[in-house]
Amino acid sequence: MSSSKPQRPESLLLNLLCNLALPTLILMKFSTDKYLGPLWGLVAALIFPVGYGIWDFATRKKTNFISIIGFVSVLFSGGFGLLKVDGFWFAVKDAAMPALIGVAVLLSLKSKQPLVRELLYNDQVIDIPRVDAALAEREARPAFERLLVNASYALTATFLVSAVINFAVARWIIRSEPGTPAFNAELGKMHSLGMVVMSVPAVVMLMVVLWRLIGGIRRLTGLETDDIFKS
Repeated sequence: MSSSKPQRPESLLLNLLCNLALPTLILMKFSTDKYLGPLWGLVAALIFPVGYGIWDFATRKKTNFISIIGFVSVLFSGGFGLLKVDGFWFAVKDAAMPALIGVAVLLSLKSKQPLVRELLYNDQVIDIPRVDAALAEREARPAFERLLVNASYALTATFLVSAVINFAVARWIIRSEPGTPAFNAELGKMHSLGMVVMSVPAVVMLMVVLWRLIGGIRRLTGLETDDIFKS
């Protein structure tokens, strides 16, 4: 009888540290001429999402979606900084990232592994074997697939709303000429405010989507909430 080695669970803290916190810190604080400079600051910032994505793929054999998003975001932020583009394009970049994720969630419905499974219905949060067994017992798999489709639509709407908020906040904050100390200060302010002004509404909406998904699973499986979530 063959046995498979359990897959290593991903560390959410390490994911956010390598794909968001450290690259942002490097771009904001260490990409000046006093430290690394714009070019090497960009290179140093890119090392973290690229390195984490490669390491995570080597250990878990799964493409890390957050690392891809982190890499693209850092690349555009650093590239725009090098080119000294107008603040409008930073606003476009900040809006484009969640918008692209929303579109990707929608398009992934045609794939074998919809992104809603990666973002919400994954084995770090849900006790998938128990839920699958209950669905099979009640012959509720078709209804469950429709539930995931509806959750994908809600996720797409969440990311599109986040895109609008990101664009509005960026246009409100960034007003100075690129390449000036005032511009850099405004960019830093935008990123710091983004943790609250941009992230909190998105997190709240994501929690609502997740709670509705859990409610649907409870209805279809007869399981209690504590039985659905992974211990």
